[in-house]
Amino acid sequence: MGIVIAIAQQKGGAGKTMLAAHFAVALAEQARVAVLDIDPQGSLTIWGKLRSCTPKAVQPVAIATVSGWRLASELESLKAAHDFIFIDTPPVIDSDARRAIRGADLVLIPLNPAPPDLWAAEGTLKLAAEEKRRAALVFNRASAASRLRKRLEAEIAARGLTLLPASLANRAGYANAFADGLGITESGPATQAAEEIRTAIIALLELLPPIS
Repeated sequence: MGIVIAIAQQKGGAGKTMLAAHFAVALAEQARVAVLDIDPQGSLTIWGKLRSCTPKAVQPVAIATVSGWRLASELESLKAAHDFIFIDTPPVIDSDARRAIRGADLVLIPLNPAPPDLWAAEGTLKLAAEEKRRAALVFNRASAASRLRKRLEAEIAARGLTLLPASLANRAGYANAFADGLGITESGPATQAAEEIRTAIIALLELLPPIS
């Protein structure tokens, strides 16, 4: 059965959707991967439609859209046919977000290295704890070594929270690739952005259980 990663964050603009897309494409180089879009904005679904029209999309990534009570059954179907499933959740704590987190093996919470993003993550962290699901934070659009970032790293460590050791910088390549229906490892496989994604995937896999 496949492993489920729910990408969740209450604060808009944290990069949930692009993270789901780039992680899925990069991981598809070595495994069977699907993405499940339950965000009403449907950005990941639109990305998938763009992807179906470009020959540059070389990695097979299954894309599904569902909401409400059908989420659990759709997730089971995807798990039976794929090694990894990324769920792009709504930027609110609602019933769909709760269902996604309940069905996840890991809840991945992207945040810019700024206090409002960490504050906004509290609801997701609480929900993951209520559903007894492991959660991890990942810095997105992060500078290499700012004073504020170091301050947040210290706060996260002091609270005993898990922070992915790999972070993603603020690079135009991510948005440009996404706009073309691609992952950065397809559009720019030798770029720093692609290397960041591959490094993040390695760190992510270390947090996940083995595929059964």
